[in-house]
Amino acid sequence: MTDVSRPEMDEQTLEFANQVIDLARQGDTQRLAGLLRQGLPANLRNHKGDSLLMLASYYGHRETVETLLEHGADPDLRNNAGQSPLAGAAFKGDLQMVRLLLAGGADVEGASPDGKTALMMAAMFNRPEILRCLLAHGANREARDAGGLTPLAAAKMMGAADTLALLEAV
Repeated sequence: MTDVSRPEMDEQTLEFANQVIDLARQGDTQRLAGLLRQGLPANLRNHKGDSLLMLASYYGHRETVETLLEHGADPDLRNNAGQSPLAGAAFKGDLQMVRLLLAGGADVEGASPDGKTALMMAAMFNRPEILRCLLAHGANREARDAGGLTPLAAAKMMGAADTLALLEAV
């Protein structure tokens, strides 16, 4: 039987990886772009599975996200908890980031392991503009999570008045 465990990184390599992760978190597009041009993998992840794109999008760094997408970052790469960049942007309420990720190829229906979609996140956290955007991109308003909740039911459960009204009107 072959040992397929990952090799341990030396301290210097681990420190470099942490610095790169911080570049994405801080939105240092110029330095990150230089490293990507030198061959840095665009889908580098931290110990939680958060990709450079996940971190840049979560912290609202649009230019960094554009650069990562241009260098082949996967817009649907989920972290260890199964969360996608699109669902994170919906949760944060960042409509421009949602649009950017969708334009970059993010799957509007991509669900987490518990079945929650970005539309459900928008519905639950009362993000009406994002809900409209996701529906315009073909999000399924009838999708169900692992517990059987639809976006409408999730909005009701969370008392999200604006998204509830929109979903009831559709």
